[in-house]
Amino acid sequence: MNKTRMITTMAIFVAIGTLGAKMLWFPAGIAKAYPVQHVVNVMAAVTLGPLPAVAIAFMIGVLRVLLGLGTLLAFPGGMIGAFLAGILYKFSKRKGLAVVGEVLGTGVIGALFAVPYAQLFMGTSVGALAFLPPFFVSSVSGAFLGWFVLSRVGERLSVRRV
Repeated sequence: MNKTRMITTMAIFVAIGTLGAKMLWFPAGIAKAYPVQHVVNVMAAVTLGPLPAVAIAFMIGVLRVLLGLGTLLAFPGGMIGAFLAGILYKFSKRKGLAVVGEVLGTGVIGALFAVPYAQLFMGTSVGALAFLPPFFVSSVSGAFLGWFVLSRVGERLSVRRV
């Protein structure tokens, strides 16, 4: 795929993730759940690969923080989930494993990473159990929604040959 098409596709995913954060969220424990972030992570991981998916998650996190649509917790969960989803899809070529990667990456690893991250950058000292439920609920709902969209759109969405 040429660079222009890759950057354009990434920008569209960033726009969808940022606008989706404004339009679709729900309270989940001490945090807000933004399932569109996880939809985008799964779709970007499958269509573009792990590194572009991480870059997209990072840019969505930056925009969400700058626009007041999220907190600094947008970074650890989104980026770890996107990376693990991309890696699992890259080696298995199974969309279901991209969903598993997103849920494990965000819902478990990202939630555990959020504890010291929140303490260091946000001055919050809460335990892992405070982050696990909201991260898990958000990632499960969004990842399965992403899998559903990918299964319906199929090859039309794919911008690279896998």
